[in-house]
Amino acid sequence: MRKSFEKKENMSGSVTRQCIKGNPSQYVKLNIGGALHYTTIGTLTKHDTMLRAMFSGRMEVLTDSEGWVLIDRCGKHFGAILNFLRDGIVPLPESAKETAELLAEAKYYCILELASACEQALLKKEREAEPICRVPLITSQKEEQLLINSTSKPVVKLLINRHNNKYSYTSTSDDNLLKNIELFDKLSLRFSGRVLFIKDVIGSSEICCWGFYGHGKKVAEVCCTSIVYATDKKHTKVEFPEARIYEETLNILLYENRVGPDQELMQATSSRGAGLSSYTSDEEEERSGLARLRSNKQNNQ
Repeated sequence: MRKSFEKKENMSGSVTRQCIKGNPSQYVKLNIGGALHYTTIGTLTKHDTMLRAMFSGRMEVLTDSEGWVLIDRCGKHFGAILNFLRDGIVPLPESAKETAELLAEAKYYCILELASACEQALLKKEREAEPICRVPLITSQKEEQLLINSTSKPVVKLLINRHNNKYSYTSTSDDNLLKNIELFDKLSLRFSGRVLFIKDVIGSSEICCWGFYGHGKKVAEVCCTSIVYATDKKHTKVEFPEARIYEETLNILLYENRVGPDQELMQATSSRGAGLSSYTSDEEEERSGLARLRSNKQNNQ
């Protein structure tokens, strides 16, 4: 069957609006935004797309005086469009930008399978571009509670707020504060897939304090600041109890992917026994935390 043209109206210049319908083996010339392509009607109508509607006589198309079908789209990715229509598969661009461009063209021509493949590729690229280690910087106490309660991982929080102090610091305080921050960064890298590490720089209760949470509940705390009473004035001392912080981090791993930690195992891995249990009341946790803090201060003195 010969290709038939039904002329509808004259446009400006020599451009005409026509309906095209022909034999699947019939070739047509396409001008896609200045990019020229030559293909068969069979290729253009192979899938249920807008191109099938354009070249099966259901839609009018614009043609110039030389018979080129004019489509006002960027022709950069039309070769990939044609290859997908021919083979049902096409290699996707390496860059996310070009994949997004191909996605836009696939959506315009209503090629659903190609559009879906582009969307999945973009999601994959986005996941691959995400950093392996993420440390949220909380903006409010409400956000902190939401993070702690919504994760299935144990949580380690470092509160740092050097400006929350009405006394001067000792000579080693700044050095120890930096050591606490450095240890937090190293631990977050080492256990990033198993523990959620968060930083708090807006809390006003402490200057440097570690919090350890399991199943949404605080199970341990290491306060790194204390007041030193000098003869004439008070000084704030920032400590760096590295061994104890590391011990509490290892203990918090007992809350990883489990209903509850084994109490015998907790006692075996802690010098303070059941004081770390997640099943103690808030009042008991506070008393045990204060007792540990006093003991730590006495040992340092």
